[in-house]
Amino acid sequence: MARNAETFGTPVNIPLRAVVGNSELAVEVVRETLRPGALDLPVRWAHVCELRDPSPYLLGEELLLTAGVNLPAEQAEVDRYVRGLRAAGITALGFGITPPMHEQLPEPLRRACARAGLPLLVIGVRTPFIAVNRVVAVALAEAAQREQRRITQAREALTRAAAGGLAELARGLAKHVSGWVALVGKNDVLAAEHEVPSPFPPELGELFARLRGGSGIRSATTELPDGTFVVAQPVYPQATASHLVVVGRRARFDGTDRAIVAVGAALFGLASRAGSDTAGLGAAVTALVLAEHPPAAPLAELLGEGDYRVVAGFAHGAGPGDVAAGYDWLRTRLDTPLVELKPGPRFTAVVRTPPDARAREELLAAGWLVVVSAPHPVERLPDTAAELAALEQRALVLGRPVLADGSGLAALVPPGHAADYAERTLAPLRALGDDGLLDTLRTWLAHHGGWDRTASALGVHRNSVRHRIARVERVLGVDLADPETRMELWFALRWAGS
Repeated sequence: MARNAETFGTPVNIPLRAVVGNSELAVEVVRETLRPGALDLPVRWAHVCELRDPSPYLLGEELLLTAGVNLPAEQAEVDRYVRGLRAAGITALGFGITPPMHEQLPEPLRRACARAGLPLLVIGVRTPFIAVNRVVAVALAEAAQREQRRITQAREALTRAAAGGLAELARGLAKHVSGWVALVGKNDVLAAEHEVPSPFPPELGELFARLRGGSGIRSATTELPDGTFVVAQPVYPQATASHLVVVGRRARFDGTDRAIVAVGAALFGLASRAGSDTAGLGAAVTALVLAEHPPAAPLAELLGEGDYRVVAGFAHGAGPGDVAAGYDWLRTRLDTPLVELKPGPRFTAVVRTPPDARAREELLAAGWLVVVSAPHPVERLPDTAAELAALEQRALVLGRPVLADGSGLAALVPPGHAADYAERTLAPLRALGDDGLLDTLRTWLAHHGGWDRTASALGVHRNSVRHRIARVERVLGVDLADPETRMELWFALRWAGS
């Protein structure tokens, strides 16, 4: 069975003609079984089954393959078999000629498929079913790649459009879904593009009420009496949103279209809060990505799949000049719009590719000392806080940018084991409820046990540092003069959740 290719969790498909027209397969179409548009029907996978009644095990839109092992001889029974397949929603039935069982297509099956309007394909004896499966699997994979590229291109374009305001975002979304778009508030339309119905038909009023009355991740699709298909969903965050994104057009929406609408809905919510402020939008998305409990959506929709790094920058030397005015400069050097400036001054950014050595040196010359996390999937980016804190201590001691390459000893330890080790090792200190001890230990280790430099970094007297480190030794029951103990504690602090 060909695996179901997916784009953002939504199955992709290929048209039946992609199988029929493949020269490798030499598939014959029984013309009298084809209804108008049959060759454009979607195939989501191919499946071989010889059960007398496979309908309970079908999901719909399969290309079902059979050699007729259990095909009944009576016309009435064959009719019942075909009606069951039609009711189960398969796209087509492929019959394999397999001498001596079947030298040719059984006439009862031909008649039954013609009466039911079920497309019937005849697969020659020289074409094994596995070849059909392979063709479908390859075509589905290629379709998934095409749809993924389309979503990626739309995401990038819509993110840029969002910086121009709601109207520009509506225009961009309308272009990418080839339909009309409206951002609907409680009592009015906040942004629109193309010929949005005015007023909305009653069916949409009822749909809007259901969406606003729900909770969690939700969207709805409907068909209006005039043949217009409509997709609607709340903007981000959905749990509290009263604003809805509504998209309509004459053609049905597939999974890719709905994924693009979801990107637009996420950006509409963020752009509504940031206005036309590009910096505000970038900061909002960055804060969302790095939140302690980020929502599953719209992260995947906004960023896409793959690994990302977090760049953290903090003032160094004389520090940067006009921090706010340097936002565009930072975006250029980091090659990302996802930059959040904070008091301190500090910034965090989410990047696919870490800034190269030249960019890191330019940042340093401009008064920013930066550290870069190891690559992580989107859902684990909020867990980089401890990693960045350890990298920052190293950067301060070294006086230069630090880049985690993900290939050191720490990378060999599975994340779950690392977190467990950190929790067990540091539990006695956490039980005291004194975070100052953890900060002191981290800073002291970063400064190689230097009392004066640690005191200076923490802004305390060196005797306070000595007192705190002695207390750490007592609580943990360790000797910090032992380099192996220092190493173990350094990794524990790096792997700790905070």
